[in-house]
Amino acid sequence: MARELVIQTIDGQLTPIPLDGSRLVVGRSSAVELSFPEDAGLSRQHFAFEAQGEDWTVQDLGSKNGTFVNNIPLKARLTLKPGDRISAGHLTILYSPEAKNAPAAAPKRVVVFDGEEADGPSTTEVTSLEGALSNQTMVLERGGTKASAPLQALIRAGQELSESQPLEQLVRSILDLAIEAVNAQRGVVMVLENGELVARANKGNGFRISSTVRDRVMKEKCSILVRDAQMDEAFKSQMSIVQQRVRTMMAVPLQTKDRILGLIYLDCPSILREFSKEDLSLLTVMANIAAVRLENARLAEIEQAERIIRRDMAQAAEIQQGILPAAAPEVPGLDLAGFNAPCRTVGGDYYAFHAFPDGRVGLALGDVSGKGMPAALMVMAFDARLRALMEMKPSAAALVSHLNKVTCENCPSNRFITFFFGILDPATGELAFANAGHNPPVLIRASGQAEMLQGGGPVLGILPIAGYAEEHAQMANRDVLVIYSDGVTEANNVAGEEFGEERLIEVLESCRSAPASAIVSAITDALNQFTAGAAQTDDITLVVAKRV
Repeated sequence: MARELVIQTIDGQLTPIPLDGSRLVVGRSSAVELSFPEDAGLSRQHFAFEAQGEDWTVQDLGSKNGTFVNNIPLKARLTLKPGDRISAGHLTILYSPEAKNAPAAAPKRVVVFDGEEADGPSTTEVTSLEGALSNQTMVLERGGTKASAPLQALIRAGQELSESQPLEQLVRSILDLAIEAVNAQRGVVMVLENGELVARANKGNGFRISSTVRDRVMKEKCSILVRDAQMDEAFKSQMSIVQQRVRTMMAVPLQTKDRILGLIYLDCPSILREFSKEDLSLLTVMANIAAVRLENARLAEIEQAERIIRRDMAQAAEIQQGILPAAAPEVPGLDLAGFNAPCRTVGGDYYAFHAFPDGRVGLALGDVSGKGMPAALMVMAFDARLRALMEMKPSAAALVSHLNKVTCENCPSNRFITFFFGILDPATGELAFANAGHNPPVLIRASGQAEMLQGGGPVLGILPIAGYAEEHAQMANRDVLVIYSDGVTEANNVAGEEFGEERLIEVLESCRSAPASAIVSAITDALNQFTAGAAQTDDITLVVAKRV
């Protein structure tokens, strides 16, 4: 029996994928069959679908953040049933959906393109923009004192379309001018959007346009006139023409100098009105004027939208920087430093220090899935919750458990947060910590020995009943604790290699005797050298604590 997957990404788009072959691996790596390199919540090889007889199974491949089937963590290979939902990172994948789960059918369109074709003699007229511009009706009459009717229509079109109008209103004005200029009864303006023609303004409904006419207009930049479709051998046998009682029709490209933006289609059922070749030339030139104006309006709207986005993003970045520490606190017995570099204007990484009244210091570092504004908004909400909880002076494990419950209640289903929280006592060197799916921090001893602080529970925002154990470590004098986001270890060079934990440890071993701020600089310098020429693809955040 045929099977398929429907993949829903973070932007809500639904993409059906045939489930064939014997194995499909999902992950961030470009080498897997279903690759999502922008999904920070996925491991490089996260989980796999495998055929097993007539069935399909799913298996987690040792991912960092886990795979869930119907919101239940996947512990072993599972045989899938129709309707099962597999989620990981930002993805939700529906297995072999039934019709009720399939994407809803598109509403009835204003325009349908007919595939009907017919042979035989045709009275169709074809011209181009160059041919229309050379038409003598486009120039002044011989006396030079009076403009012809077509030229008057063009002058009016130029005047009305030169006025500043919103894009939707501009398209409606184009249609109204075109219908009036050639005395048509119905019409539609269609604009290319994401490679498809979309009706943006129409007078009348149920247009059925020959796909051959459409292709000639869009691909060959042809303007097409059918004088009398009821008598034309190429059209009179088409049921769509008969049903609509179309008598005469024209289709012309919305054409600028460089590209085709769409088309204008006009028709008329009246036996008393027949479009002429002069009408075709007029409509062709008007469409050119309209296309230039449409392109300018579109570019103006894009520019305005980009200005607003840049302004809002700059303000958001300023607000976000305000919630991050301006400087590390001065704590007797500790040397502290922090660093954050978002890969975009705003980011999804977070870090904080919290000085408790008894002299202990809270060290926090989190990474919200995704990037940009959505992640930044979650960071701000997360900061407020964390500050409120730290005032209650809980243990590390209790704080993380409480944060997880609150995050599950308020976090979108396709988002989660990795988080590390530790409480360090500078007097004794005792470190109590809890880890929610975050990279294990590195503890560099004064001798140069490196230890990874293992242990913890799942990421925040997935399972409200998840438990988090409190782990402990002991820091001696001159020991260095480094907490980092995966933007450090997963930074790629131009060859696609990752910086990795081993390189990070090598840097720390060489600079462990330096102050905390110098250790941060050594790590960022090593990252810059390693990734030289490659774009930063993830936020980079560091917290360094040295016992002195």
